[in-house]
Amino acid sequence: MLIFDAHLDLAMNALEWNRNLVLPVDDIRNTEVGMNDKPDRGKNTVSLDAMRKGNIGICVATQIARYVKNTNPLPGWNSPQQAWAQTQGQLAWYRAMEQLGEMTQISNLTELNHHLELWDSNSDPKKPIGFILSLEGADSLFTLGHLEMAYEQGLRAVGPAHYGPGTYAFGTNSTGSIGERGRELLLEMARLNIILDVTHLCDQSFWETMKVYNGPVWASHNNCRALVNHNRQFSDEQIKELISRKAVIGVALDAWMMVPNWERGQSSPESMGVTLHTIIDHIDHICQLSGNSLHVGIGTDLDGGFGKEQCPGDVDTIADLQNIPQLLANRGYSQEDIENIMNKNFIGFLQETWKDS
Repeated sequence: MLIFDAHLDLAMNALEWNRNLVLPVDDIRNTEVGMNDKPDRGKNTVSLDAMRKGNIGICVATQIARYVKNTNPLPGWNSPQQAWAQTQGQLAWYRAMEQLGEMTQISNLTELNHHLELWDSNSDPKKPIGFILSLEGADSLFTLGHLEMAYEQGLRAVGPAHYGPGTYAFGTNSTGSIGERGRELLLEMARLNIILDVTHLCDQSFWETMKVYNGPVWASHNNCRALVNHNRQFSDEQIKELISRKAVIGVALDAWMMVPNWERGQSSPESMGVTLHTIIDHIDHICQLSGNSLHVGIGTDLDGGFGKEQCPGDVDTIADLQNIPQLLANRGYSQEDIENIMNKNFIGFLQETWKDS
């Protein structure tokens, strides 16, 4: 089954983790033997090769570069100009992958439908992986003119904030308003028909954003607060708001978001019993709130700064996403429901969003 993954940090891994994502996952792990600068060294689960093996033919791929002020303890770039330059380096990597034939950018309905036809009809094991470009955290856009410049480069989704306080909104583990600059960004995004990714918005910024923004909305990688009580997750009230906005929510496979009481650096998938079965609970919770299977998809974030040490214990590589359909079937989901969740919801969302572009 074709899988649409709504959130992967591919370019970040290539540039900041120095991973050659063209290689098989095992080869990348071998290059990292003895390295300990990041907790997931030698434990990565994502490569373009593994995506093809798992029939993950289309994804939302990020640019990400946080700007941090002197008062912000989080890691990041010391000026928005540096952050912008980092996103441009990440874009250059995606362009290089296109030149190799490894990936192809999708920015409109014609390109989307052509790519779907290619993956449906072509048995070539080296088919290019399609990607929709998304910006995770908007701090690198140091003027609104840079948003339009990014749009011309193919940017089609923006999350205004990441972790902590941001220029345009407040993100995970912080509290605050979108402010005037946030409102201006949202209005410009609506003019350009850029998808608003509400993932990571703190509660206050989330609700203010819902009042201001009248364009397309999704949540690329978010789980349920009812199951894991943390501000990173969405409450039932927020999920119902997104359902009313015809949004799709991609469930994430970061273990601490899947089960309560996870302690980073101490817990393990085995000790906490985290498997792909666990994420079915989050999928089912969203489906129960909506009364159908039309508002949930997959947004793994499997390369978002963690690896096998912090993902479902039965995931060795991203190719193992192909086990999710059977797990959904075991929970009573129909074939139509399963196809909705694995690819059709996000694809349909894009087809609707881009139909008049």
